[in-house]
Amino acid sequence: MPHPATLIPGDGIGPEIVESVLAVSEALGNPFMWEMAPAGLGAIATHGDPLPQSTLDSIRKNKLALKGPLTTPVGGGFKSVNVELRREFELFANMRPATTLIPGGRYDNIDITLVRENLDGFYAAFEHYMPVGDDAKAVAFSAGFNTRAGCRRIIRHAFEYAVANGRKKVTIVHKANILKALTGIFLDAARDIAPEYEGRVAMDDRIVDACAMQLVLNPWQFDVIVTTNLFGDILSDLIAGLIGGLGLAPGANIGANAAIFEAVHGSAPDIAGRGVANPVALLLALGLMLDHAGDKACGDRLRAAIYAAVVTDEIRTRDLGGTAGTADITAGIRQRLR
Repeated sequence: MPHPATLIPGDGIGPEIVESVLAVSEALGNPFMWEMAPAGLGAIATHGDPLPQSTLDSIRKNKLALKGPLTTPVGGGFKSVNVELRREFELFANMRPATTLIPGGRYDNIDITLVRENLDGFYAAFEHYMPVGDDAKAVAFSAGFNTRAGCRRIIRHAFEYAVANGRKKVTIVHKANILKALTGIFLDAARDIAPEYEGRVAMDDRIVDACAMQLVLNPWQFDVIVTTNLFGDILSDLIAGLIGGLGLAPGANIGANAAIFEAVHGSAPDIAGRGVANPVALLLALGLMLDHAGDKACGDRLRAAIYAAVVTDEIRTRDLGGTAGTADITAGIRQRLR
């Protein structure tokens, strides 16, 4: 039976790549029963809110959602829709796997999963300005926080992911040499939990700046990386660069009662409507969603079709060094699914 799921087209290139998802889903036998829901800039025009209550209700009912990229308006008092979705459904784990798709690049055979804590850190910071003299914004303050419970939850999630997926090592990334309290609590939680997995999953740790350098020099030493919110956001983009860019980078936001899947890239309004957007990242997110729904065989079938179309048939969009459009790569993947 198809799984009920919410589908958010999003902004910019979102509707175009979501159309690709719908076409490929049909070729897969329609594993999801989609309920369309608005969010982002388009929802402001139709609902007066970038995140309407009806969309929240849909996700709460279906517990699964796939969303195109969303644009948060500058000014106007609107908060980031992505951040609000994470908070609303307590999506504490942001999973960003990076696996080489096109061989022969500067880096080959990359297979790293970054596990990012999604609710604490500087992205949950309390920010304000302090005036000095006539300057109302003379000093900017940001007070981030990490909770022991949140640290333990994300670190355990990373170890459980490693066990479930046959991974051998979890690397804890922190800045406990300088941010001794804020990220020291993260490292302490990891050292408490790691012994429970001794003999199954090894653990090591890296200071974030050293980790960034080592990801460039020797990324093959890493398997699963778990880190705090801000560091995870930065390092996941670096890791995406190792496999060819954000056009190949899917993401999953996992909570106890809901999961939302997405492409990591933005809405790219400069190429919207031109038919040149790369849908692969969102299609790979669809594969993660199939895995999460317990249909890994279908997810593997989708990934095999993407590989065959992009690598064997060499149907590639401009960001991958080709000339194909969105419709071309979608048709190629559908052909491989027959």
